[in-house]
Amino acid sequence: MTKDSRPDPDTEASIRALEDARYAAVIAGDVDAFMTLAHPDLAYTHSNAIVDTRESYEAKLRAGFYVYHRIDHPVDRIITAGDTAVVIGEMHADLTAGGVRKQLANRSMAVWIREQDRWQLLGYQPTVLPQEAR
Repeated sequence: MTKDSRPDPDTEASIRALEDARYAAVIAGDVDAFMTLAHPDLAYTHSNAIVDTRESYEAKLRAGFYVYHRIDHPVDRIITAGDTAVVIGEMHADLTAGGVRKQLANRSMAVWIREQDRWQLLGYQPTVLPQEAR
């Protein structure tokens, strides 16, 4: 590991709080709160491999395409390199997507970048956990 790969305690606490805030926002249906955390170039990949931009994900949230009922998101570790933080963990959720109730069990990676002293979510990538790992 490089000297810069482990976040200082303040950065780690900030990133953990931002992860909590983004998940809390979508559970609450607070699209505006989520959007304040999303970088303009957000690439939000879903576990079915569909990739949304910031705009397309916002439109789906506002239209009720995604309705999140519960999300658990344990963090395994946070890695930093300069103004980039990568969150490695899991995301387990109950949601309705396109009118279909689903349960998700994913490993996940979220990428946050700091610009002008503000962290924003740049990318999200889940990977479905095999049945035996759930």
